Amino acid sequence: MSENTHTRRRPAGRERGTAHEHQQESEEEAQSGDELVCPECSGNVIQDEEHGETVCEECGLVIEEDSVDRGPEWRAFDAAEKDQKSRVGAPTTNTMHDKGLSTNIDWRDQDAYGRSLGARQRQKMRRLRKWNERFRTRDSKERNLKQALGEIDRMASALGLPDNVRETASVIYRRALDEDLLPGRSIEGVSTSCVYAAARMAGVPRSLDEIAEVSRVGKDEVARTYRYVVRELKLEVKPADPEQYVPRFASSLELSEESEMRAKQLLKNAKEKGVHSGKSPVGLAAAAVYAAALLTNEKTTQAAVSEVADISEVTIRNRYHELLEAEDGLVA
Repeated sequence: MSENTHTRRRPAGRERGTAHEHQQESEEEAQSGDELVCPECSGNVIQDEEHGETVCEECGLVIEEDSVDRGPEWRAFDAAEKDQKSRVGAPTTNTMHDKGLSTNIDWRDQDAYGRSLGARQRQKMRRLRKWNERFRTRDSKERNLKQALGEIDRMASALGLPDNVRETASVIYRRALDEDLLPGRSIEGVSTSCVYAAARMAGVPRSLDEIAEVSRVGKDEVARTYRYVVRELKLEVKPADPEQYVPRFASSLELSEESEMRAKQLLKNAKEKGVHSGKSPVGLAAAAVYAAALLTNEKTTQAAVSEVADISEVTIRNRYHELLEAEDGLVA
């Protein structure tokens, strides 16, 4: 008796399988063709690329979700634009002096499997690293840019700033270098002022004191260089809004969303009364967070707020009273 070659046989010892295994087998049988079908109703299955899901047209069953989009991160609307944007490898970035188009050789003397290299191979890799560094920075301008962008990345990491701020700060520094604004000023001073400006432009400002803590130059030099860079490059930097500091302070103090919203409302009332004019936005934000915590019956102290905001307790007390007076004035 001839045996059907298309019959699927189970391996010995697996006569009893779990319900999950039976379901998997039925799905494999249903999917034996090129077309995928629904395991519930055998309906037609479609790919929802917008939501990254594979769903059934008939019953709406989600078969797969969170699928990986293996296409490019850019969009093109015609063939010419597609040819212009198509590339191989990672996208270029302004945060690296060569825009990420060079080769990086790891400092560890290990192969791809983590095994240590032999003596001759280690010597060869050291020589390759040395020549790679020499070719990456061909002139003084590139060495300047490499040092500055390294400083920007270091400070942005220490301040917890997002990637878009690093990118903006790198672009500002490149402009300053191209327009010959660096003679007579330190690389650290200009790069710090670029980070300060980029953070304010992105709506995630940091105070001068916070910037000075992670910088290699003093607060006065940062402020002086910042004003010079903004003036010469004609950057559009709006005055810092106290409300932009509130989420960070509230998060550091582990306050509720109710307190955060109350602090923002206090600051809005203060703006309507003109209390914010001529006052430090960091001081106003710290006082608003402290006042909001008290008004919502959450435990915090002036000392805790002072440490988080890097503002003296005296400033917090003064701004605190002014904010409450502005609140009472509006209510009255």
